[in-house]
Amino acid sequence: MPAEAATRGAMILAAGRGERLRPLTDHLPKPLVPVAGRPLIEYHLYALAAAGFDQVVINVAWLADRITTALGDGDRFGLRIHYSVETPGALDTGGGIRHALPLLPDAPFLVINGDVYTDFDFRQLTRPVAEDDLARLVLVPNPAHHPDGDFALVGDRVRQGVSSEPRHTFAGIGVYRPALFEGDRSARFGLGQALQPAIEANRVEGVRFDGRWHDVGRPATLAELGGPPIRAPE
Repeated sequence: MPAEAATRGAMILAAGRGERLRPLTDHLPKPLVPVAGRPLIEYHLYALAAAGFDQVVINVAWLADRITTALGDGDRFGLRIHYSVETPGALDTGGGIRHALPLLPDAPFLVINGDVYTDFDFRQLTRPVAEDDLARLVLVPNPAHHPDGDFALVGDRVRQGVSSEPRHTFAGIGVYRPALFEGDRSARFGLGQALQPAIEANRVEGVRFDGRWHDVGRPATLAELGGPPIRAPE
């Protein structure tokens, strides 16, 4: 059987501007928006510590100093936090991950979107990644605001999907090999640009999750979860 590599290291994507939550996010970075009485990003940090991770990279750009001041070195979460600092709006998701690679292990690592709220157990993603795979994605049932989904799941293989295959929504949670981000690309690129050729080459595993998952980057979802009101600009 092919050798496998266990997941090591984790990253939280927290550099976004949070345009849909303006004007709330004009002065408060989206990862620090409170949900059920706690800054959103803290749920991820405590969950990562509970899953056995001890090192976490967080990329920051918009209001970066607010995030670094609020979270510090990670000691109170039982973690060691390293910050990958970007110019606001410069790198997008794929570029942000590639920019952070020097802070991540040269092995499969976990990445979480900072604007999702979930009870997913990250221990499920610490199992080894098959040698030929470049990524493992978590897929969830399609929410009302995204009824067409993103990818099909055939067995444990992620596909772009055809009309006859049910599609699921990418949860913003995945495990990636550093090699996924290699290649001749501009500094700014989306994660989807890196994933597409890997999916076409049948090198992406999928895991379906039917538990609690919400996209908190949307005003309606934030209100549903008891977040602060988003007032119109004066």
